Amino acid sequence: MLHNLKYFLIGMVIFAIGQSLFAQEPAKEEDFFKINKLRSPEGLILEVGGLCTLPNGDLAVTTRRGDVFIVENPTTNKPYFRKFASGLHEVLGVAYKNGSLYVVQRGELTRLHDSNMDGRADVFETIYSWPVSGNYHEYSFGPKLAPDGSFFVTLNLGFPDAWWHPQSMVPWRGWALHIYDDGRMEPWAAGMRSPCGISMVDGELFYTDNQGDWVASGSIMPVKKGAFMGHPSSLVWNKLPNSPVQLTREQIFAKINPRIEYGPDSIQVKPENIVNEKFTTVAEMKKYFPELQLPAVWLPHGILGISSSEIVKIPKGLWGPFEEQLLVGDQGQSKISRVFLENINGELQGCAWDFRAGFQSGIVRMSWANDGSLFVGETNRGWGSAGEANEGLQRLVWNNRIPFEMRKVKAMPDGFEIEFTKPVDRKYAEDLASYNIESFIYKYQAVYGSPPVNNQQCQVKGVKVAADGMSVRLVVSNLRRYYIHTISLIGIRDKENAYSLVHTTGYYTLNNIPAGAKLSMSEVSTKNSSKAIAAKTNTAVKSTYTYEEVKPLLVKYTCVACHNPDKKQVGPGFIDISRRNYPVDKIIQLIKTPQPQNWPTYSTPMPPMPQVPAADAKKIALWINSLQTKK
Repeated sequence: MLHNLKYFLIGMVIFAIGQSLFAQEPAKEEDFFKINKLRSPEGLILEVGGLCTLPNGDLAVTTRRGDVFIVENPTTNKPYFRKFASGLHEVLGVAYKNGSLYVVQRGELTRLHDSNMDGRADVFETIYSWPVSGNYHEYSFGPKLAPDGSFFVTLNLGFPDAWWHPQSMVPWRGWALHIYDDGRMEPWAAGMRSPCGISMVDGELFYTDNQGDWVASGSIMPVKKGAFMGHPSSLVWNKLPNSPVQLTREQIFAKINPRIEYGPDSIQVKPENIVNEKFTTVAEMKKYFPELQLPAVWLPHGILGISSSEIVKIPKGLWGPFEEQLLVGDQGQSKISRVFLENINGELQGCAWDFRAGFQSGIVRMSWANDGSLFVGETNRGWGSAGEANEGLQRLVWNNRIPFEMRKVKAMPDGFEIEFTKPVDRKYAEDLASYNIESFIYKYQAVYGSPPVNNQQCQVKGVKVAADGMSVRLVVSNLRRYYIHTISLIGIRDKENAYSLVHTTGYYTLNNIPAGAKLSMSEVSTKNSSKAIAAKTNTAVKSTYTYEEVKPLLVKYTCVACHNPDKKQVGPGFIDISRRNYPVDKIIQLIKTPQPQNWPTYSTPMPPMPQVPAADAKKIALWINSLQTKK
């Protein structure tokens, strides 16, 4: 009897330990949001360019190959694909209005209508056309319906031989256009580079752009009439009739060097970032050019994507704690980010987080299904993506379980207020060691992208935990207007299961610091266990590192924007780099001064990364070489 009791007690102890360890395991995105594939007919290649859910629940799908499909029963196991039109020119958007579909081709906004009700379009009506030069990069996006039934479209710049300086080769390239049913067009806003993410949110036009020259990183930006979105090339058409933008390229170039540079052979060369130079930011330039639009929310490059695409708003009543927030697709990293917006002093700002990765191809378009799931349209031909498939049509479904997440981050006069989806464990929430906040910004320059610059630590001086555990108020020093604030909550746990947050880091764009009452230090906890933790931590460079140990560095320095641990992405996988058997010192050298000729089959050359400290570069190099054992 005692013998049996002994083993029973041992078993209970082991079970309890197991339960405790299990409780510490962080939940994952896929535990709450499942990606389902829409079954399409065999042989059909769906390089999706546009999605639109029709009033009856059917789904309109357009493709880069010029086809338009109507998908009947799209949320069932047996969707039916009916070809509605074909022979169009790279259709990168679709909208429904009054029984017709409206699509954007390379050179026009077209109305498609089925007049004889046979299930196929027999009316192809040009609503408005714009010039094309024939350059391969002159993509056209939209349309998006305005509340009055008119349309918005956005037009890409072209890529000349010196592709790092895109140009507006024909009128209105790099502009947003406002178009009416009767064929009238009014130029709306200039300064766009590659405006794939044209979106309508609460009846207002927004867009996302892709990193490049004059575009340091992806961001969410409202598009007001007469606004200049930042890229000077489109300003060559500012004198055309009805242009609401009078700013000139020469005015921009007088403030910022356009970096048109030539090599010894008089051939134009790609300019690179200059370390330790005097630089300017978008916010600083707005002092001189009031029409220059600031990002409402930055989407840090390589962290929250590399090729931002469509924005959709989660409808009220859907997806639990995230209702009425925004989702942003990303083509390059095949994932979706989540954004909370607030209006402070008349300007939009807010926080962005990772939300759901793992889609099969690059996300271009999204549309809400009638059952509350989200259709996701994908393509990567010529563009590359983390998802290895060339195309895809998938559906994101919430299982009604609530993840432990930061629900909102709100700016406060003396810091931030963070709301959670579940109550936090007060023991961790009252410890300042659970929080880390840093701020940085990007350069506004004619170079392709920008490294994070002006990085500074923001001291968390105190924390006040709400009585119900659903929020914390942080007192933070060194807040900086117009800067991105990286808010990491590594130490926070939920009260029920001691789970960590599914996503521990958010990125808050602080365009304005609100007025109001500040917390007194007598109201907050100043407990800080970080010194004790630091004393136990060996900060010296070790001989080997695990992926989890080096991952924060790969994210911080945007390595993950182009490299995947074990497969090709924009650049080679880290495991492929390890197979080159480079010494550690050589990898460090290549991080700071890449040699694109070493990887001739990759079309996008790696930019120099001199900003990576030697100690961090060595840790990355040691980890890369450790992958050799996994060959």
